[in-house]
Amino acid sequence: MAAYFIRFRKSCSLKFIIVAMGMVILTTLVGGCGRPAVRHAPPFPVSPAEKQGLPRLGYTIQAGAFANAENAARFTGFLKEKGLESTYFVARRELYKVRFGNFPTKEQARARAEELREEGIIEEFYVVRPEEYAIAQREVRGEAYLREELVRTALSFLDVPYLWGGSSADIGFDCSGLTMTVYQLNGLDLPRTSREQFAAGLPVDRSSLKKGDLLFFAAVEDKVSHVGIYAGNGLFVHAPGRGKMIRTDAIAKEYYSRAYIGARSYL
Repeated sequence: MAAYFIRFRKSCSLKFIIVAMGMVILTTLVGGCGRPAVRHAPPFPVSPAEKQGLPRLGYTIQAGAFANAENAARFTGFLKEKGLESTYFVARRELYKVRFGNFPTKEQARARAEELREEGIIEEFYVVRPEEYAIAQREVRGEAYLREELVRTALSFLDVPYLWGGSSADIGFDCSGLTMTVYQLNGLDLPRTSREQFAAGLPVDRSSLKKGDLLFFAAVEDKVSHVGIYAGNGLFVHAPGRGKMIRTDAIAKEYYSRAYIGARSYL
């Protein structure tokens, strides 16, 4: 009888373990179905080695200096017609410059720029070195500096018109075109679409948001359909929709609060 009782207890224990493991697996599977990949940051520390860092930009070509945005916009459009993905930005008040390209060496960037000058596409140019981007200053000035630069860059595009599919300021930005450009102007090669951007970063809980993090939203079926840049104090910068200007909005607004599905950090 005693031996039977021991075997019975062992059998019950084994069944309990199997059932428990099954419940854990089932819970995991159910939790991942029909919802965004991640809604909150992991409840455990993530080592730097586990971060999904973005590749840094190499050497880029800067050409043109304009006293007004309209002329910079026309030049950007001209470059795009030649197959050169480019964007203009505010270098300082009433001075706009244009950048394009991504080259592994300074020699390659300069050679390409010389070709374009010979073809009459550009005139004077300047090769931007990787160390000139804000990302290169992070170790010296700290992460807070880089985050502030991301937000400053995003705010410089306020009141640019939205145009779906646009990725340069001459025709406006769609939401992910804006975020991609802001990161590139600071030396980080962010992917093009909002879904790719969502997949590329480190999950961040809403209560732990920092400036420069990207916020993602879903209109239907929890599929990423919109993205903006967190600017601090509950506000984010984004291109809200066709016919509207790039602007700031509060995450707490009913629509955005309801559509919010998560945030990502790339720093």
